[in-house]
Parts: sequence; structure tokens; C-alpha cells
Amino acid sequence: MLAVGITGGIGSGKSALADLLVERGATLIDADVIAREVVEPPSATLDQLVEHFGPEILDGDGHLDRKIMASKAFGDPEALEALNRITHPVIGSTMAAKRKSVEDAGGIALYAIPLYTKEHKATLGLDCIVVVDCPPDLALERLISQRQFDRDDASARIAAQISRDERREFADYLIENDSDRDHLVAQAENLWSQLVDREKRNG
Repeated sequence: MLAVGITGGIGSGKSALADLLVERGATLIDADVIAREVVEPPSATLDQLVEHFGPEILDGDGHLDRKIMASKAFGDPEALEALNRITHPVIGSTMAAKRKSVEDAGGIALYAIPLYTKEHKATLGLDCIVVVDCPPDLALERLISQRQFDRDDASARIAAQISRDERREFADYLIENDSDRDHLVAQAENLWSQLVDREKRNG
């Protein structure tokens, strides 16, 4: 199995690229999906978040209100650090467990990791990293127009991330998603061919 990390800033289009690669045969393990799963009640992780941030982060049914959680964490470095400290270990261990469940099948496995750090490559045994990138002003407009983010919330989330330069340094493969979908599809086709070749060489 070729283990491929895929990351990018919020609004960069990494999910769109991941979907295109899944259409071509990749298996996807998505940290965003896992992040939602690990706080579904009953959950020790959710209990820790409530202990730290207070019961107001829960909705009327006892689930995490992600909008309220985001409003507390983004724009406050200490709160964001606490959120990451509580959630990242369990997200990482769950991703590692999911890897074991798919690695015998072979092929190409994608690990979608929005908040990628250099430690992920070793802890998840990643063979290479794909970085999806676009200018911050384009990412901002996508968040507002396509995902109905409030402008201040979107700006705070972009500002809380590592810089573009830092993220691009991680890249074994860099996808510039600063144009239309046809351009992204063409890059996905090219990337898929390279990953398939790499997986064959690894095998």
C-alpha cells in the first residue's frame, strides 16, 4: 500500500482533490470525519472538551455545537492549543488504527490531514505528501460563497493556520488550485498517474 498524506489550508480544495482521487481508486481516511466521530456522545473526548470549555459548547441534544466550539477556539491561541491538545491524540490514534484495517488491501490510501505537521509523516508511516494550495484571498471567498462562512470566522480560521510557505515546504507533490475545476481535474489525473507509478515501484 502507498500511504499518501493530503493537506492544505482551509478553502484550498483538498477535499475536492481527495474526492477526485477516490473516484480513481484511492481509499480515503479523513481526519475531518474522524474528528466528528470522536466527539459523538458518549465520548471521553467530548467530556474533556466540556470540562475545559464549559457546557455551553453542547447543543440541546448533548452533541458538540461545532459553531460555538469554533467561536471559542479560533482567534484565541490558548483556546485553540487546548482544543488541539484534547482532540489530536485521539484523532491520530484512530487514523493509525484505520490504516491497519486497509493496509493489507494494497493500492493507494489517502490520509486527509488538514492540520498536518511534520510528525504525521513518521507517526502514520506516510510515503509522500500532497499539498493543495491557493492564495488566502481566494480561500476566503470560497469559504464565504461555497460554505456560507461568516467573513470574520473564515478570516480567523485562515489566520490560525500555519503559513503557506510552511505548508508548501511539506510537499512532495504540490497542487495549485487557483483556477477552475477543469484545471483541478487535469492535475488530479496527472497526480494519480504519478502515484500509481510510485505504488508500483514500492511494490
